[in-house]
Amino acid sequence: MINVQFAALAERWETYEAPLRAAFEKFDLKVDLRLDHAPDDVDYIVYAPNSDLQDFTAFVRCKAVLNLWAGVEAITGNTTLTQPLCRMVDPGLTQGMVEWVTGHTLRYHLDIDHWINHQGGEWSPTCPPLASQRNVTVLGLGELGTACAKTLASLGFNVTGWARRAKQIEGITCLHDAEGLEDALSTAEILILLLPDTAATTNLLNANTLDLLPKGARIINPGRGPLIDDDALLAALDSGQIAHATLDVFRIEPLPTDHPYWAHPKVTVTPHIAAETRAITASEVIAENIRRGEAGEPFLHLVDRAAGY
Repeated sequence: MINVQFAALAERWETYEAPLRAAFEKFDLKVDLRLDHAPDDVDYIVYAPNSDLQDFTAFVRCKAVLNLWAGVEAITGNTTLTQPLCRMVDPGLTQGMVEWVTGHTLRYHLDIDHWINHQGGEWSPTCPPLASQRNVTVLGLGELGTACAKTLASLGFNVTGWARRAKQIEGITCLHDAEGLEDALSTAEILILLLPDTAATTNLLNANTLDLLPKGARIINPGRGPLIDDDALLAALDSGQIAHATLDVFRIEPLPTDHPYWAHPKVTVTPHIAAETRAITASEVIAENIRRGEAGEPFLHLVDRAAGY
């Protein structure tokens, strides 16, 4: 019997219990799934970083901690966590992110906001450029960034991607390092942020880097709130350097009601809805990793602690 501890908020247990049990059965795994195993009996932990479990010292038998979230920045610095940590790469979450990013990219590309807000009877036809005439840059070429970049390229957009390390993706101009970042930003009419939250990415979009963007660029951030220096973005919006920003993630969530983003005419706030882990597909990812652990195979989506993702 494989002992699996579920460590997340109570509402997550209600969402995940049945899908996890179904996934374990599908993968022919004999699992005792509980909320309250004795720590020294636990083989795997299904984990959300906002759970009460913060000290992993007693879990001496645990073979891996399987994160329910794509982001792991809230746990990578936990010095009691010595077990392998796997982040969640959920096909359902990826599809949701692709749909959200594609929708807002097309919204900006087609200038849909303009037509929604100008229904005063003036007939002034203007035609948007084709996608092949629009430069889109995706910062972050992990699972989510790559999926979004490929989809946008398939629609005809001229897509540039930037990552910390060199990458090769068919149909995407891939750049890396500091010089590559400057080049990626310099052409970005629409900029999409899908980087992890690490010390190296905090305030990556600041007064200096915002000035590298073409005047009138638009920004879409479904990645992490700390990627953006909020004061610098507000100043760039006020000056006209940035035409509009659609923001789904923030340093403090829920976003405080008095935050300037709520009232700013050039900001669209969405309440962290770009993508969410789907219990059915995520449960199968977890079951596959447990199968791998029991078979002595490498875990999927193992976190690089030094890199922070």
